[in-house]
Order: sequence, then structure tokens, then C-alpha cells
Amino acid sequence: VIEGIHCAACVWLNEKALHKMDGVIDVHINHTNNKAYIQWADDVVKLSQIVDMIRAIGYNAFPYDPSLQEQRTSKQRKDFYLRMAVATFATMNIMWVAVAQYAGYFTGITQDIKTVLNYAEWFLSTPVLFYSGWIFFKGAYFGIKNRIVNMDILVATGATLTYFYSIYITLIQSGEAYFDSVSMIITFVLFGKFLEVLSKKSAADTLDSISKHIPNEITIIKDSALHVVKPTDVKVGDIVLVKAGERAVIDGTVVEGEGSFDESSISGESEPIFKRVGDSIISGTTSIETTLSYEAIKDFEHSTLSNLVSLLESAMHKKPKIEQLANSLSEYFSSIILFLSLGTFIVWYFMLSGGFETSFMIAISVIIIACPCALALATPVATLVGLGIGAKRNILFKEAAQLETMAKATMLVVDKTGTLTYGKPDVVKANISENFDVSLIYSLTQSSKHPISKGVSRYLEDSYDELCSYELSSLTSVSARGVKANYNSKTILGGSEQFLKESGVEVESIKEYSSFYVAVDGECVASFELEDTIKKNALELIETIKAQGLKVIMLTGDHESIASSVAKKLGIDSYYSQLLPEHKAQYIASYKKAGEVVVMVGDGVNDTLALSGADIAISMGNGSDIAIEVSDVVLLNDSLSSLLEAFQISKKTFRLIKQNLLLSLVYNAITIPLAMVGYIIPLIAAISMSASSLLVVSNSLRIKFGLMGFKKDNKNG
Repeated sequence: VIEGIHCAACVWLNEKALHKMDGVIDVHINHTNNKAYIQWADDVVKLSQIVDMIRAIGYNAFPYDPSLQEQRTSKQRKDFYLRMAVATFATMNIMWVAVAQYAGYFTGITQDIKTVLNYAEWFLSTPVLFYSGWIFFKGAYFGIKNRIVNMDILVATGATLTYFYSIYITLIQSGEAYFDSVSMIITFVLFGKFLEVLSKKSAADTLDSISKHIPNEITIIKDSALHVVKPTDVKVGDIVLVKAGERAVIDGTVVEGEGSFDESSISGESEPIFKRVGDSIISGTTSIETTLSYEAIKDFEHSTLSNLVSLLESAMHKKPKIEQLANSLSEYFSSIILFLSLGTFIVWYFMLSGGFETSFMIAISVIIIACPCALALATPVATLVGLGIGAKRNILFKEAAQLETMAKATMLVVDKTGTLTYGKPDVVKANISENFDVSLIYSLTQSSKHPISKGVSRYLEDSYDELCSYELSSLTSVSARGVKANYNSKTILGGSEQFLKESGVEVESIKEYSSFYVAVDGECVASFELEDTIKKNALELIETIKAQGLKVIMLTGDHESIASSVAKKLGIDSYYSQLLPEHKAQYIASYKKAGEVVVMVGDGVNDTLALSGADIAISMGNGSDIAIEVSDVVLLNDSLSSLLEAFQISKKTFRLIKQNLLLSLVYNAITIPLAMVGYIIPLIAAISMSASSLLVVSNSLRIKFGLMGFKKDNKNG
């Protein structure tokens, strides 16, 4: 976390300085939450040197720790409160003095009384400028030191010039002093900045909340004794104890005890899930009513909870193209404003004969009213809010840039099994050779994660009382086709019709349903017909996506008859069946070549090639690890409503970003010329400058509302 970042110029300066350091490989700084992601070669440069470099250019840096973040935020708030209290007290008293001055201006006031009032305002405005406004001077100093014109320079320049001009007027006892404007400029901008900080914190809280609730300690059972260790010290195979009300930090399998777990924070499942011996425990879930022990199957670094936090932390690293454009505009904005202010003074003083006082105050108004802050905030605040809303709804965008890409999508390509259907096909008909040992089929299907294999395995478990698992050798999985293994010198095959025929086994075709065949030493011994059920919200999803103007295409490895039936029920006009993984990838490549922005949704190993080739790859949370790894967006609760919401959030976020940019550009395009022609005084300029930043932040927070109604059914997808 880098303290003191409050505009795009700050981000640019830090990134530029760090990129120049030998050994620094990559730097991404997020303006909204002040988090810096820095990758470096430790044998070339040390972290201490990186921190020293950041401090040398006027900022403070420390490793991000969510448990300490609230303390630092509280300290920052207290500092703001004190500075605002001083500014408010002094400004309110200055206003009383100003009332007397303005009344005297219209009714007549002697110069002696006027001078006394000016001295009173001078006395009251000094702590406002140099204490309450110190953060602007500090930012301006380091901006000048590093040859960067930032917003602090604009505020500090406008307020300081007005302050010293007013001192000059007070000392010569002639003209109008503007100490009230100095005080109000600092006060209003300070209040605006504080409200901006609070708004940004509100947007960032969602992304911090998961990290904040990771326990620092975990209990393991070793040598029949309890040991309290750090989560990072837990190794695969350790026995972890989780008590009622505690959150599981490591993934594992229950070895003793049973009870209900709240998985809503991870999967979105609203009802508690009952766990017994042999069931999986997902890190991030909470034991509701019991104490049980489980064996760790992953270390902390690779746990579901840790991966979730890593995804959220890394989501803001890659800036959207539209944000890069906004940053490049704001980089030169402040310099242009200073030149415009100088030009305004010259025109008014030398060409329009406005006099020094009038020319000076108009030039000050130009400096103060310009707001590079609104331009710099336009993208990151909306993006952060979008990512936060997605996280709350169990939708993980791995990079902020993907919000923009997904918003521009023109085509949705969907896999059938596990995406449009539940991916849990059930056996509707089975043909098994008489007296054949079904435990051999059970052992083979247990070795595969494919939904059809799992369906056959479930059928055998439900239909036969005594099943055992044999130890198979030479086990080989052929993606999207089947499984091959050896047992007691016998070769066992299990899989699709095509797989067995390629292996020289003659089988009878099944066209109506999905099929699974088993052959031993070249002879078919069993066949299973399975039917998958279309997900509850699938039809509504397809209709809504098509209504938004996207083309929808289904790619599946299933038979033509099965694919045709599902496509017809869901109103999908274009579909392709009996595809191998490489065929799916070829279709994706052809669509992209034709100029389409392709979003691909899948969940299996066989979808990996296609997912990696899409512009946006989306995987279901219960999909294979490799599918999740190559995906850009992960739907943790496997719900089609989440898929639709992912589109809605991306489109809404991108629309708000464009609105924010338009608001900030229109604001500056209108107010700067008005200030240049003399229609805006410095006080109004300060108020409107703060208001423009708050308007952009407030507009970004609107994404929390107005999403299309789509009834969620977490239990049934």
C-alpha cells in the first residue's frame, strides 16, 4: 500500500520511478485503493530499497495487511477530522467577519475598520492554509521535485497566491482582500477529498472483506496433541481441527465427526451443507454447529480461499484501455490549466484592461475550478465497484480489463454439459453382461471426473449393495473420449462409442441419449444410456442474451440428436455436435478471425483449448481445475443467473465509466471557459471542483442499483 496517492499523476510518478529501478520487473498501482502490485528480482533489488525509493519521491509504502488496514484507515480519518475541524472553525468565524465587510461595502466602511477586519481574517485563514491545507503543499512540493504538475499544485498555487495578494492589500490598506476565499477554497476541497476517500473506501471494502476474515491461527492435531500454527505452516496430510463457528482455512476431507457447514460465502448456497466422514471441506466455509477434524488435501497457498483472495487482489492490476486513455489525458491536464490561467491573466490585464485585481482573481478561478481528479477517478472507481459487486455475487473477474472486453462482446459460445445442463447425467437404461463383476466398472468410473463417468458411478452405488474399488494400473484418460486401464492382465476401456470403435470394439449405437460403454479385452460387456437435465434458468439466459444483440452458439461433444434436442428447447439456432477439444478451439479461432468478440463458457478439461482461445473465458466454479485456471471469469456458484449478471455488471460498469469520462470532460469544458471570461469567483470554483469529483464517485456507486431483475436459485442453478 502506498500512502499519499490521490491522483493519476501520483500513480504515473510512482510507476515511472519504480520501472526505472534495476530488478523491478512489473508495477501496477491502483488509484482507488492505493494498492501497488510490484514484481521484482530479489537477487538484484531488495524490498527495502523499493520502499526507500517510494519514500524518496514523497510517498510512504508498507506491505499490505488487511488486518492492519482498518487501523491505518482510522488513523488517516482522525488526521482528516482534525484538519477539517480547524478549517471549519476558522472558516465559520471568517464568514462572520466577511458578513461585516460585505455589509460595509454596500453601506460604507472606513479604511481603518476594513483593515482591522482584514487582519482578523488574515489571522484566522493562516492555520487553515498552512495546517489544514498542508497535504496540498506536501503533494505540490513532491510534484515540483519530480517535475509533475498535479492537482495539489493547482490548489496550493491558487490558495497561496490569493493569500499573499490579500496580505499585500492589507498592508498597503487599499483594495479588497480575499482571505475568506483562501479559507473556503482549502475547506471545501479538503471536505471534498475526505468524502472522496470515504467513497473509495466503501467501494474497496468488498475486496478487502474476504482477506480481513482469514484467521491468523489454525489448530492441527499432531501426535495426539493440539498445536496452534499459522495457516501457511499447514502441510498436505495434516489433520486440522475446526470448531463450531470457526472458518475452515484449508481444503480437506472429513476424517472424524459430522455437522453442517455454511458455504454461502464461497458457492452462494443459502442452505447449510451437512458434512460426514469422507466429504470435502472447502476453505472459506464455516462450521455451524459442531467440532470435527479433517485431513488437509492442499496447503494454504493453493487453497480455495487463498486463490479467491489472490484473484481479488490481482483483479485490479491490468488497467482497461479506457482507463489508460483517461490517465494519459489527466497526465497533461494540470500543466495545460496553468498555461490557460497565465494566458487568462495576460489577456484580461493587457488586452481587456481589467486591472490587476480583476485579472488576478479570474486567473485564480481558472486554476481552482479545473478538476483533473474527476478525470482520473472516472474509470478506477467504477471498475472497483463493478469488481466488488461481482465478488458479492460470487462472480470473480480475474482482471479489471475483462469488464471492458466483456461489455464489448458480440458472441456467446456455450458448452452444453455442465453449462446449459446440470452436467450430472443420470442413467436411464443399463445393459450389463450377466455375471460380470460390476466393481470393475465402478473402479474405472471412479478414476474419471467426467460427468458421464460420475453418472454411471452414482447409478452403480445406488443399484448394488456390495461394491469394492480395485487398484487399476496403467490408467490413462483420453480427453472427451474415455478411460483406459489394466487389471489382472486385462485391458479395460470405458467411454464414448467413438472411443471404443477407434479401439477396435464393435458397439451398438445409442442416438437418443448420452452413452457410456465398457469393454474388456476388446469385447463390450456393458452399455449405459444417460440423460442430462437442462438447467432451470437456461432458457431465460439465452433469451436475454439474444435480446441484448449477442449471437449464441452451442458447441458440444455429444451426439447430433442430443445437441439438437437441447438447442431446440433453448432456442439456439447455431450449434455443432460431436466435437473434439481441438474442433471447439478451431471454431473459436474462426469467430475471432471474423471480427467477433467471443465469450466462451465451459467447465471441463475438454473445454480448455477453446476457453484459452476466447476473448473472455468463463468457467463454472465446479469445473475442472485447469478450466478454472485458463478462465478470465469464474462463476463460483455454477449458476446461470450469475452468468447473466456477469454480462450485466460488465455492461453497467463500462457504461458508467463512459458516463464518468463524459461528466468530467463536460464539466471542465463548461466551467473553465466560464471562469476564463470572469463569471466564476474562486469560492464557487472551489465548491464546484470538489462537487465534480464527488459526482463521478457517486455516479460509480449507482452500479449497486438498477441491475436487471433475474431471480436467483442457488440450489438449482
